[in-house]
Amino acid sequence: MTLIRSSPGPNPLRGFQIDPARIRHVGAGLKRPECILAERDGTLWSADARGGVMRIEPSGSQRLIGQALDPQFDLTTAPARSLLIGTLPNGLAFAANGDIFISNFGTDRLERMTRSGETRIVLDRIDGRPLGKVNFVLRDRRDRLWVTISTQINPWSDAIRTALADGSVILIDANGARVVADGFHFTNEIRLDADEQWLYVAETTAKRVTRLRVLSDGSLTDREVFGPSTLGKGLIDGICFDAYGNLWATMIFADRLVAITPDGDLLELLSDGNPGATDTVERAFATGNPVPFEVLMRSGGTICPWLASVTFGGPDLRTAYLGGLRSTNIPAFDSPVAGLPMVHW
Repeated sequence: MTLIRSSPGPNPLRGFQIDPARIRHVGAGLKRPECILAERDGTLWSADARGGVMRIEPSGSQRLIGQALDPQFDLTTAPARSLLIGTLPNGLAFAANGDIFISNFGTDRLERMTRSGETRIVLDRIDGRPLGKVNFVLRDRRDRLWVTISTQINPWSDAIRTALADGSVILIDANGARVVADGFHFTNEIRLDADEQWLYVAETTAKRVTRLRVLSDGSLTDREVFGPSTLGKGLIDGICFDAYGNLWATMIFADRLVAITPDGDLLELLSDGNPGATDTVERAFATGNPVPFEVLMRSGGTICPWLASVTFGGPDLRTAYLGGLRSTNIPAFDSPVAGLPMVHW
């Protein structure tokens, strides 16, 4: 494994642990805030399962923005229907003009929504076939879009098994849309390093991060595992770089927050899962069969249930925000190191 460049000096994450007592919360009544975008002025944008995004102002006021809102999301009475089908806005990215790209995990398409809610489909098929489970979208400095397809299996919970590797990465540029890498174990969030030389891929059901070198034409090569071959309990979901070069990662179902250092070491920053329920998920996952949905539903912690993403914001990018599939707000805490600025910053 080739090491990545880090900032000079000691790593600020070594020895750091998140104190649950110092976590504060942003927003209220949110529905599946899986992905969060932060702007310089303190505004947060959170994916919302009612069919759009929640805009949360620095003052705390919030407004749901969507073209055709779906009221069916209800974890109390219909958890399977709410988390597996219908519109499920997932990964978000800002367009250059401020529009929001939405990876819709329920409608299986990449959408583009204005800040007033007008929506159009960007991509719903490739090579003549449906995309599959569109998970995440990332815009780079060349205004290209990188899109992850987790699986072709529907419902997605049937893809939570070890042997399935039908995930892919799509690139959308001036030449159109094309698959640039495939064979991933449930492709989830992706990130580019500070120099945009490597693309890092969270492979959820492989419990690892894979990276690929980005060539000038957008093709990918030199595929390798980055960091440990397994990140331990839970399944990796969201990833995000800080300015030092640590790659933060969320481990859903076990509700752990970890980081891979530039030299490949694994640090655990938070562990909030239910130990017994986590072990039950791990045993079911180890059989190689799809983990029953009811087993998954018994897992998770209390801080950010089904911890799925981490985002940096605040005026100095030292506020970390957590997104969770079953959370109703956004936990936030002070980070000892700033986040790596995203392209919109």
